[in-house]
Amino acid sequence: MANIISRDPFEDLLRGFFIRPVEFGNTPAEAPQMRVDVKEDNDAYQVHAELPGVKKDDIHVNIDGPVVSISAERKQEKEIKDGERVLRTERYFGKVSRSFQLGQDIDEARASAKFNDGVLELSLPKKLAAQAKRLTID
Repeated sequence: MANIISRDPFEDLLRGFFIRPVEFGNTPAEAPQMRVDVKEDNDAYQVHAELPGVKKDDIHVNIDGPVVSISAERKQEKEIKDGERVLRTERYFGKVSRSFQLGQDIDEARASAKFNDGVLELSLPKKLAAQAKRLTID
């Protein structure tokens, strides 16, 4: 004989919609990793770094020979209205940084950076290799 189980579809809707979102874990938001793409051609490196929610003034790029360092800070704006309370915040606010070494020194004087739609674009021209000089003996 088959067992017949009666279910209330409204109860299933409530269980899936309202019960799980209220079960907040106590884990704090983890610092996101900066996603970086690096491409190379004959005379330059092209770097694209994703920095969503970061303002242009809060991004810093340092070049030291072949080492490129990118750091950024996402600041939290405190905008809580009267009678409002924050139940949960999952967005990360804080500092994130990334450093990597390229195969050749960078010409800092010709390097350029653009920031558009949360993506930092770096154009890093390679430094010309110093030519060996032969000395004549007097």
